Order: sequence, then C-alpha cells, then structure tokens
Amino acid sequence: MLTIMASLAQQESQSLSQNVKLGIQYRYQQGELQINHNRFLGYTKDENKQLVIDPEGAEIVKRIYREYLEGASLLQIARGLEIDGIQTAAGKAKWRPETLKKILQNEKYIGDALLQKTYTVDFLSKKRVKNNGIVPQYYVENSHAPIIPREIFMQVQEEMARRTNIPSGKNGKKRVYSSKYALSSIVYCGFCGDLYRRVHWNNRGCRSIVWRCVSCLEEKGSGCTSPTINEATLQEAVVKAINEMLGNKDTFLAVLKENIATVLNEDRDKATKGIDEKLDGLQKELLRLANSKANYEDVADEIYRLRELKQGVLVESAEREGKRQRIIEMAEFLDEQSEVLEEYDEQLVRRLIEKVTVFEEKFMVEFKSGFEIEL
Repeated sequence: MLTIMASLAQQESQSLSQNVKLGIQYRYQQGELQINHNRFLGYTKDENKQLVIDPEGAEIVKRIYREYLEGASLLQIARGLEIDGIQTAAGKAKWRPETLKKILQNEKYIGDALLQKTYTVDFLSKKRVKNNGIVPQYYVENSHAPIIPREIFMQVQEEMARRTNIPSGKNGKKRVYSSKYALSSIVYCGFCGDLYRRVHWNNRGCRSIVWRCVSCLEEKGSGCTSPTINEATLQEAVVKAINEMLGNKDTFLAVLKENIATVLNEDRDKATKGIDEKLDGLQKELLRLANSKANYEDVADEIYRLRELKQGVLVESAEREGKRQRIIEMAEFLDEQSEVLEEYDEQLVRRLIEKVTVFEEKFMVEFKSGFEIEL
C-alpha cells in the first residue's frame, strides 16, 4: 500500500512538474521574462515587476565596456573598480575577472534576453544544468531597455575573439594577449610576422629595456633577422608618427571627413528582418514538437544555423560602425589638438594606435582610423 501511494505521489509530482515546465515554456515563447534582478548589475524592477535601468549600476556597466574596448584586461578593470571602492552586484569588494567576462557577454545589456539557458534534469532533486541544446531556447529581442548600444556590444565580442586568438608568425602560433603596456600585443616583426615583447636586457653589463621578436626569444635558429629595439626608440617613433599627423592635420582631416561619409552603416534591421521572421516560425514549431514529445533536432539545428547567420550580419554591421566611430574619434582628436606631443603618452597610444610593424630600417605605424605612416 505504501509503495502504491508513493508511486502515485511521484506520478502526481512529475505531472505537476511537467505542467509547470510547459507553462514556463509557453511564457518563454511569448517573450515573458523571468530574471533575478537581485544580483543583476545595472537593472532593477519597478512596481509592476518590469525590468528597468538602475542609473548607478548602469554607469558601472558602461565603464567596464568602455575600458575593455580601450585595451584594458579583465584583471586591470577589476583592480580599477576595487581601487575606486565600487562593489559588485552581490555587494562584494573584490571583483573577479570571470564576473566581468559574464557582464561583457550578457546579451541582456543590449535589451535582449536568451531564455532557458539552464534546465531541470530531475523533477525530484530540482538539479539544474547548462542547456547545451537539450531543451528549446528562446531569444527575445528588445525585451527591455538597453544599457549598452548593440554596436558596442558586438565590438566587445569581436575584441574578445581577437584577444583569445592572436595568430602570430609564419606558423600561425597563437600568442597570449597582454595589455600591461600600451604597445603590448600591437608591435609586430616585419620579417616573420611574430609579436614583439618587452624584455629587460643585459648586454655586457649594460642594463636596458628593449623590445624583441618573440620568435627570436623562444626559438634558437629561427632565421628571423629582426632588430632589437630600445624602448625609448620605439616610443619616440610612435610620438613622431602622431606629430606627423598633427603637422598635416588639415590634409588628414579632409580625408577623414570624406571617409566618414563613405563608411556607412547598412540598415541592420532590414538585413536581419527575414532571418527574424524565419526564427519566429521555427521557435513556434519547436515548442509544438517539444510539447508533443516529437523529435525536434532538425528544427533546433536550423534555429542555431539562422542564429549564427544573424550573428555574422550583426558582427559585420558592428565592424563598419566601429570603423566609422574610430575615424570620428581621430577627426575629433586632430580638430582639438593644437600643439605637438612632447612626450610618450600611454593612454593616447591606446586610443590612437592600432599596430606598429618593425623592419630593419623603418617603422610602419598604423592608426585605428586606418591611416599608415612610415618612419
């Protein structure tokens, strides 16, 4: 009798769990959000339980995105927040790089929401795990007010991918991104294509700081004949390139303004409209198949394919917008700067310089606006 009663109770519990699950899936399909805002930096909820922006937290989120795009590492951003006495959403004084990475990857900061990122595997233990396509997911666009512009968010994702995969040298060996110095990870060898690294040099008792090609440092007999550059020489070259641009600012400004007019950001909404309509239909079909316990793998695969396609369109759009923004920033800098640069400035280099290539008898300095100056 006890066994029968326990079995009936289990079936009832399972049925209740299934009904709750279907109800949640239906609300997801309708775009209704269920978000815990207690530890959600930048957002809170109003009296109607709608997600609204928390101005103080939003400024912290904007700072994190801005500093990351300016070249700061996750650890540097964390240390800066701690120095300024800014607490995490959980009220803790210490910031972890993993927390900042989640903030930089959270689509909710652009007003969207990916629902059902996790799911319950056992209705008795209530254990939840990450959803890797086992159950349907729902992506809702413009579900609430954004803190970060979509273009900035996509630029951050692009920058994350770039830092994770820095190909270098003839064999394409990946290098670890460093942001300790403004010139870290942007100085390249003109012979083998590998990165230059800052090292403390002791040459016959003479100590100095130099930059050397990584292939020469790591591989004996690499065949690379790149020169070892004194740090002061490298910094002087960068300053000279900036001053050369300032000395011909009228010419450069004219070209920049012309480029701003030609680098137009295409209508993203129009480009993704057809994809959105297909996704909406597939989401409904996915829910129908899931509720009837039919096989929905093919539909899920098509949804993932369309999401990737849309992501590609958004990345291309963000790249164009990012380039246009960099050109505007360079034009504003030239327009405002009335004097030449007298000494090397780390922050200015982070803001202006994209890449420096070292050759035997010359430097090639590339600005973020796309201009190149040979020295």
